[in-house]
Amino acid sequence: MKYRQSKLFANHVTSVVFRRVLLGVIFWLGLMASSRVRAAEWKTLFADSDLSAWKTYGQPADAAVKWVAEAGVLAWRKGAGDLATRETFADFELELEWKISSGGNSGVMFGVDEAGRRPWHSGPEIQVLDDAKHRDGKKDLTAAGALYSLYAPAVPAAKPAGEWNALRLKVQGGRVQSWLNGLAVIDATIGSADWQQRVAASKFAPFPQFARVTSGRILLQDHGDPVWFRLIRIRRL
Repeated sequence: MKYRQSKLFANHVTSVVFRRVLLGVIFWLGLMASSRVRAAEWKTLFADSDLSAWKTYGQPADAAVKWVAEAGVLAWRKGAGDLATRETFADFELELEWKISSGGNSGVMFGVDEAGRRPWHSGPEIQVLDDAKHRDGKKDLTAAGALYSLYAPAVPAAKPAGEWNALRLKVQGGRVQSWLNGLAVIDATIGSADWQQRVAASKFAPFPQFARVTSGRILLQDHGDPVWFRLIRIRRL
């Protein structure tokens, strides 16, 4: 009798251990699958010489893109115009690297409505700038990394002209967060009382569509100065 009870107990223990191990394996496989899904969510917007994700703002979809690809870098050319994504994005996370010329000025806009005459009439802008030599660098609200004319970067994070800067931009549920070279620089909420007060006191006040587009284009600004972008990717949230 004791032998039978011992055997039954041993079988029970073995069964419990097996179930726990099996559940652990299933959980681990689930995590791995989830990780692969998350990684697959990223979409490359520019790699090598592929410009198929972009169009010139305000131009027909089949118009030639005048920005050029140089060894995996997206480079501005004089008269190229603003470069906009063909797709529109609502909530998203964007990553890229930018490099500005000496004294140069550019920007990364989001929520851009192409129906507007100018992209900044609808799209907020993360400033791309040579702080040392451009006049906008003298003011925090228009310095590199600023949410242009609305929110100054929390800390100075930009590298000098001619060096690469890593930008991460996250827009979700109206909250706008950005990081420059790994440092958190912007945290703002579109439509909040603070936001509305700042917009009302800015050059964007006359434009009712500013930051109101639910799904808009990402735009790289042609401000007339040489600028370069690379490693551009995005994922919807």
